Amino acid sequence: MAETIDAAVCVVGAGPVGGILACRLAAAGIATVVVDQAALPPMEHPAFDGRAYAVAAECREVMEAAGVWARLPAPTCPIEQIRVTDGKVGRPASRLFLHFDHREAADAGGVPEPFGWMVEARHLRVALNACLHDSPHLRVFAPARAVVERGAEGAVVRLADGTEIRCQLVVAAEGRNSPLREQAGILVTRMGYNQTGIVCAVAHEKPHHNTALEHFLPSGPFAQLPMCGTEAAENVSAIVWTERDAEAARMLGLDEAALSRQIQRRLGDHLGAVRVLGRRWSYRLTAMHAHRYFDRRLVLVGDAAHGVHPIAGQGLNLGFRDISALAELLIGAAARGQDLGAPELLVRYQRARRPDNLLMLAATDALDRLFSTDFPPVRLIRDLGLGAVQRMPRLKRVFMRQAMGKPLAG
Repeated sequence: MAETIDAAVCVVGAGPVGGILACRLAAAGIATVVVDQAALPPMEHPAFDGRAYAVAAECREVMEAAGVWARLPAPTCPIEQIRVTDGKVGRPASRLFLHFDHREAADAGGVPEPFGWMVEARHLRVALNACLHDSPHLRVFAPARAVVERGAEGAVVRLADGTEIRCQLVVAAEGRNSPLREQAGILVTRMGYNQTGIVCAVAHEKPHHNTALEHFLPSGPFAQLPMCGTEAAENVSAIVWTERDAEAARMLGLDEAALSRQIQRRLGDHLGAVRVLGRRWSYRLTAMHAHRYFDRRLVLVGDAAHGVHPIAGQGLNLGFRDISALAELLIGAAARGQDLGAPELLVRYQRARRPDNLLMLAATDALDRLFSTDFPPVRLIRDLGLGAVQRMPRLKRVFMRQAMGKPLAG
């Protein structure tokens, strides 16, 4: 017989953003259902594949509140220093640079905390799966396809096996091509960059000392992010490399030794010789923003609502800030016995998150356009700007606040 489930919230999409939101609501005692069209990858004995997330300090809190952070099966690597440089491939970086130290960002008398932590994708999936299946207030359906009907009094999510989920609110967390967003007729603005992001991991001879590098090159930013060692190598870093589309395709076709040499040219020699570890991944880079974050009985979070250039490494963290704000509103409304899908509640969510997301979209777009050029006058201006910020402690603290995932707006 078909099952009928009464829940407060149904989250469609079990990725990091949707999954952690569901765990956070369930931890607060809110009846929640998660539906995903794909099977949750078990990844209980995964091979190292080089993918990792940079979780900003501010955003670790929502993972802790959801119970996910404590279930990570391996240590995370703190990012304690960030070095920002400008240069050309195969040439020394400009002598004008920015260097952030987490100790400089601490409040007077406060304990310094890292800018963030590098969390391997496989470890986050293991922790998330454990939380999703370990709460009396949470049900998971995956793989399952959902048909959603939204009305003034509530929503019904129907699955192919006949299961009906009756809820007050549906959360669209399916990513940039969200079917629920399209079904609601919510328009989006998109921007293309003619760039591809290459993601992999490298082993290197010398320790990274928990330091991240953001090296701006004419084709786009090249980032080295510190990771914990693995069985295969003691010193490991993640590489997030932005390249123009045609050149990226050429790089992705190289063998391991040749690709390692290309990474070495961009990274420099401060970590010694490098070699590629695990798989390589690639992503076409675009930015987008939804014109609205909600519709009747529907709310958008994470990439369903916005996507930014990865130049500042804040895409996932924006999604975490979305779910932190939404969870706070929903938990408060549930405690007061209010309707979790009420329009005024969803308006408050949009007002809380839209300014920060729009500002980050504008900032990352401007940074990419400013740094992805080798026009001499522009390069001179940006190098002088880096040097000036390095000598201005108050302005440096603003940038460090952003690196820690704290909102730019508000």
